[in-house]
Amino acid sequence: MASPRPLALITGASAGIGLEIARILSHDHDLILTARREPELRAIAAELAPAVCHVFPADLADPTAPRKLFDEISAAGLSIDVLVNNAGFGDLGPFAEADLGKMLRMIQVNVIALTELTGLFLPSLRAKGRGQILNLGSVAGFQPGPYMAVYYATKAYVNSFSEALSNELGGSGVTVTCLCPGPTVSEFAVVAGVQQLKQFSVSSAAATRPVAEAGVRAMRRGQRLIITGFRNKLLIFAERFVPRGVVINAVRSLQDKRRGGKAEGETRRGGEGERN
Repeated sequence: MASPRPLALITGASAGIGLEIARILSHDHDLILTARREPELRAIAAELAPAVCHVFPADLADPTAPRKLFDEISAAGLSIDVLVNNAGFGDLGPFAEADLGKMLRMIQVNVIALTELTGLFLPSLRAKGRGQILNLGSVAGFQPGPYMAVYYATKAYVNSFSEALSNELGGSGVTVTCLCPGPTVSEFAVVAGVQQLKQFSVSSAAATRPVAEAGVRAMRRGQRLIITGFRNKLLIFAERFVPRGVVINAVRSLQDKRRGGKAEGETRRGGEGERN
């Protein structure tokens, strides 16, 4: 009798990198798909058959959502083997002019929900003595980001938390991998208000499929950190030898270009669809 397939929970599974990870894992995993948009999740579940897909809609910007999601999965008698914390979104513009509520929702999704879901599911993974956690960090997490201050800060947290937890869990059978892409063709650019920029054009941004494939490969190897794209790896390496102030000013200059050279008060901002 064939052994049951491992079960993977993927947040933000309705689009972008999360959707591609779901497609890749569906070849040898059953899936729990979660995102805000239930119709899209139902369509994806049908697409990924014969993999068994369980759909649990959730808006991780709601502080009660991570615990509710965990309780619903537990009540359904499901026990995960893989946790993919993919959900997240960004925004472009000066913090002083930002919608503070949106900034707090960003922290809730990008940081708090990721941390809470990890904390809720980790005990069962440790009890099994096996399991994999894949967190979506970013190359943005390696330096401060003027005009995307909160987003860069949330990804710095994800990168640091993931690497530290990976070290703590050494020898437990549970691995933690942090996937750090650069600009990627996905809903993120539309939501953050940067889709019209060269960095996010189809010709220059990475496609979601290769990024997802790199993340899954690294997760399966138990790799602690994976930075996708040679240029991104080179830039992160070079930052070690450049004064911090120079790095911050360079990022600000890039964000000024992304904003189209707009003066203060003429902020370009996106919506919140990348929570998925």
